[in-house]
Amino acid sequence: MAGCDHQEKAPPHVRVLVQSVKPGDFSNQAQLTGDIQARVEAQQSFRIGGKIVERLVDVGDRVTAEQVLARLDPQEQQSNVDNARAALQAQEAQLRLAEVGFKRQKLLLPKGYTSKSEFDQAQAQLRSSQSTYAAAQAQLANARDMLSYTELKASADGVITQRQAETGQVVQATVPIFTLARAGERDAVFDVYESLFDQQLAEQPITVSLLDRPTITAHGKVREITPTIDAQSGTVKVKVALDDVPEEMNLGAVVTATVHPKTTQRVVLPWSALFKSQQQAAVWLVDENNTVSLQPVSDVAYGSGTVMVGQGLQAGQHVVVAGGQLLHPGQVVEIATPDKAAEPEKAKISAPPPQGAKP
Repeated sequence: MAGCDHQEKAPPHVRVLVQSVKPGDFSNQAQLTGDIQARVEAQQSFRIGGKIVERLVDVGDRVTAEQVLARLDPQEQQSNVDNARAALQAQEAQLRLAEVGFKRQKLLLPKGYTSKSEFDQAQAQLRSSQSTYAAAQAQLANARDMLSYTELKASADGVITQRQAETGQVVQATVPIFTLARAGERDAVFDVYESLFDQQLAEQPITVSLLDRPTITAHGKVREITPTIDAQSGTVKVKVALDDVPEEMNLGAVVTATVHPKTTQRVVLPWSALFKSQQQAAVWLVDENNTVSLQPVSDVAYGSGTVMVGQGLQAGQHVVVAGGQLLHPGQVVEIATPDKAAEPEKAKISAPPPQGAKP
């Protein structure tokens, strides 16, 4: 007995959730958190190498210009000074002897008691002694300078913010020992995502306030935006030059600032709505026949769980915000309501009738 004929049902359309495009004014207001830093920070290091025998300041200490911060073992430099002083004394004696000999030859030459060659030799000896004496003086001055370099002195008034060496450590010349934040001008420094700052925002005045005491504020303008992006955080460093900084905003104080980028017309969509078309951002659009097409978009900004599309969409269009992972251009879809946004179940195939049953 032949089996009963039955028709297979067509596969159901993919069920998607859509959102109507409604452009609106959008301003990505952001709250920034940073700290107060000195406008200029200078590394303090010895000009010569040696063993640190004394450290006179610590992190947080206020220092004045030419104040001694640390000392090296001066034994070697002191020996050089003593040797240079002894060499100078010896050259001074040679110079006096040469001066006496030249004066004698100068008096004897007119009377014919000496020859012109002996006079010339005495004159050359005097000039040589004078040059050697000057060189010995320079060597002594250099040795004294090297001895003075065993003392590390502050280059300006300020505050010690870092210490990189300790007593007993042997250091090389130019190796940083302290970091000195110079007194005077202060900056508020923030780590900010690059897309947040534009030229218009950089020219606006910014008000910063202490995190724990919001009533204490200072005003300033953006002084510098680093041209490179931090590889780990993906941010740029923004420095705001402050005017009339209150005493409470000392170095390292945590401050906040609120920035308001320019208002733009954007469409806010969830992240799930964004796809890619030939290396360009795109979204799926549904027309009046429930047919989907891929629409490239541009001027896209990213927020927490949302994307803000600036160009490529028009009011009244319908964008797929869920269920678009398996779509292809020209496909017909089923538009679902938010409470029925799940994928439709597969159609059940009718089971074959039992043996002997009539069709």
